[in-house]
Amino acid sequence: MTAAAQELEELCFLSSQSLSTLKTSAHFQMIKLLGEGSYGKVMLAVHKKRGTPMALKFFPRQSTSLYSFLREYNLSLSYCTHPSLTRALGIFYSTPSHYVFAQQAGLYGDLYNVIVSEVGVDEDCVQRVMSQLSGAISHLHSMGFVHRDIKPENIFLCDSSCRWVKLGDFGLARPTGSTVRAVWYDSPFCTPEVEPVKESEKRREQKMRDAEEEEEEEEEEDLWITVEPTIDSWALGVLVYCLLTGCFPWEETTHDDPAYRRYKKWYDRETDREERRDTLRREDAIWDIDERENRNIVNLEGNDHNPVAPQFKGFSPLVMSLFRQLLNPQPRLRGGPDEILSYLGGPWLMETERKEKRKAEEAEMEAKKIREAGTVEEGREREGRGER
Repeated sequence: MTAAAQELEELCFLSSQSLSTLKTSAHFQMIKLLGEGSYGKVMLAVHKKRGTPMALKFFPRQSTSLYSFLREYNLSLSYCTHPSLTRALGIFYSTPSHYVFAQQAGLYGDLYNVIVSEVGVDEDCVQRVMSQLSGAISHLHSMGFVHRDIKPENIFLCDSSCRWVKLGDFGLARPTGSTVRAVWYDSPFCTPEVEPVKESEKRREQKMRDAEEEEEEEEEEDLWITVEPTIDSWALGVLVYCLLTGCFPWEETTHDDPAYRRYKKWYDRETDREERRDTLRREDAIWDIDERENRNIVNLEGNDHNPVAPQFKGFSPLVMSLFRQLLNPQPRLRGGPDEILSYLGGPWLMETERKEKRKAEEAEMEAKKIREAGTVEEGREREGRGER
């Protein structure tokens, strides 16, 4: 067990000793429903004595273990100290039907509500959001935890312009290095390394069909994976795409999906081209000029053209480089969330790149006119001085 996991275990044990039973209506005034899902629901409430607005997260006791409730509460309270992570407020209790804890409230909804379908979000807004999330996830990783559920619905807004966002919902967060059962789910956020689970499920379903008339059924063993920060990196890459386009790059991250298959094919070819370029550079550094001239070296930039996957055609080379960092099918080679910081400020869309290029050309033409005008004036001054 890692140090972070052990510390969280101790916090859960200690907090379980002080879990009190309260009547929600006696201490809070319910305002409205903020969100609802398989975990339970989140209500906007005001503390009656303090007058403080907060979000109350309700977990049904029938479907929630005390440990999982305390794990999410303590993780949010003790480790989510970054300004773009939703933090618990130190209030937790139980009712006859629910476990409840209070957390900071995102009063302007979540990121999902501001994404325009097939349009996305303004590019400056995208970079602003991703800058905050990069810092938040890097901080969480430094604390020893992986979020494992980054998606627009779990990113809450503290203002209407996305100038301050907070990542929340730590129900699936686990300590780095811990082992969890691999689960495949039909989503672009699902990492490609769990694709074997889908194949395993197919085989299991086939066995069940074949064994319908038999009394005993041989069960396949579950597949287990180690929780690594690269899980979050993949989700951040998909999120960038979603914000820029209002679409997803593929429906599911498996070779059954044509869009993902095209991306993977492009990615593999691009990686192969880079490896060949590096090999040629290393060899060129050793061979002398005459030997290089006698070699038939393929022009990798021209003859070995690698068209980008169709769904990525609208992006600039800058953000395509970021996608290759975050959406690397090989988890051990996937970049971290801090990679995003290196790509801020430049154009992420081709349209933006063209606009910036046009502005630069117009500025250069204006500067040229000013320089030429200055030269004419200087000439006139010289002629005037000569006449005098």
